[in-house]
Amino acid sequence: MVDHLSVDINRIFTNAIHVMENSKYQIYEVCESARSERTALEKELEQVLQQTVQVIEQVDKLELEYRYARIRLTEVSREFTRYGELDIKKAYEKATLIQLQLATLREQEKHLKLRRDDLQLRVRNVEKNIERAESIASQMNVVLEYLSGDLDNVTRILESAKNRQLLGLKIILAQEEERKRIAREIHDGPAQSLANLVLRTEIAERMASKKDFELVRLELSDLKGQVRSGLEEIRKIIFNLRPMALDDLGLIPTLRKLSQDFEERVKIHTTFEVFGKEVRLSSSMEAAIYRLIQEALSNVQKHAYASRVMINLSFFPEKLEINVKDNGKGFTRNPGKDDQTHYGIIGMYERVELLEGTIDIQSGADKGTEITIVIPLKNS
Repeated sequence: MVDHLSVDINRIFTNAIHVMENSKYQIYEVCESARSERTALEKELEQVLQQTVQVIEQVDKLELEYRYARIRLTEVSREFTRYGELDIKKAYEKATLIQLQLATLREQEKHLKLRRDDLQLRVRNVEKNIERAESIASQMNVVLEYLSGDLDNVTRILESAKNRQLLGLKIILAQEEERKRIAREIHDGPAQSLANLVLRTEIAERMASKKDFELVRLELSDLKGQVRSGLEEIRKIIFNLRPMALDDLGLIPTLRKLSQDFEERVKIHTTFEVFGKEVRLSSSMEAAIYRLIQEALSNVQKHAYASRVMINLSFFPEKLEINVKDNGKGFTRNPGKDDQTHYGIIGMYERVELLEGTIDIQSGADKGTEITIVIPLKNS
């Protein structure tokens, strides 16, 4: 019976691996296609920006010529004794021709700016698609490495305490993949934005030289928005790596800010309360507690469909108790540390075990979810 079970499990694992391998390569192809599209868009965007600079230079030159042509037309029109009809006709035709050319170039400049904005939007959308595809591919790699192991070893691991160690390694692998993703975000996001800003400032400088201050004002306003967006993106990346407020202000103010930001971002009413005598913990302990609550809130955002979440921290002489409760849809069955369908929860179990604490998750269909974590403080 055991042999038949092993054969069945082996067949299921083999089929699952085959399907996931095919899906993984399809995702890689999507990523490569999206990267190629992004490269082409960025190249086209660069060309459009260069064309815009050239058109602005031509507009500057033609405006100067048009000014001189108008002066010449006024001069020949007034002094009939010095200039004849032919001179007046030539001056008028020249001024009219320059005016038409100037109107054409201004329309071309307007079209180029619209094209620039459209390309920038498309580049951002493609980058988001690449990020999503890479995230899915990273998760599939973790699962594939787990499934591709020797079946007998997997069976024994699942039946022994080594399961915790294996899952811990998978969590570490997933964390490393996340760090790579953040590194790519820094390279492809803020770096590209700064390069674009350099070109945009050159355009603004040229507009200023021709004293078209209204266009300069609009361009600078747009630039200011891009700079703010870039700074916000950089701050978000840095904060995700390590919230500096933990070192500067401590755990409680940082968690209070986390709950406020969470409420503003996802529109879920969030309360944060602290009970007992608040104490500062070690840097590593505070970081671990912060990540636990951050993961709990992430699960609420992704899965709970809740309208309210409560976070309570209770300090006791020898322990810290964390309680996160939402009024969402809950789980049909309470997830445990071996529940491989919820990687976030696996990570929470792993963190709590490393802190020598305990975690209890109570949930039910349409009854919300309550997570209670108890961490000893004697070694903090």
